[in-house]
Amino acid sequence: MKRRVLLCSWALAAAAGCATGPTLEQRLLPFVGRGEGDLVATLGVPERTYEVEGRKFLTFEEQRSYVVAGAPSPYFGYYGRFGPSFAPPGYIVRTCEITFAVRQGRVESYTYRGDGCR
Repeated sequence: MKRRVLLCSWALAAAAGCATGPTLEQRLLPFVGRGEGDLVATLGVPERTYEVEGRKFLTFEEQRSYVVAGAPSPYFGYYGRFGPSFAPPGYIVRTCEITFAVRQGRVESYTYRGDGCR
């Protein structure tokens, strides 16, 4: 019985797009108003920095790879000797780029972009 509950929970999480836990907005919002040192201590050294007109922009990047199971494919024939034929598994890479604006040593705002931001 316990195994069935675990599988059902996993299936629900997969159906919801693994939308468990806080959203990206909820995770980033607490950084607004904090010091630049706290930001770097928490997230690590930024990939890029840029300074203009008294503001500093710190950009952090995250990439994640996901394995994608093979799917029925006309390129490999729909039916092989032992049933449906599947394309070989592969992987996709999702990227998220988060940029924090810092003024006078304090995080002022943030923006993010990419298909891996969630």
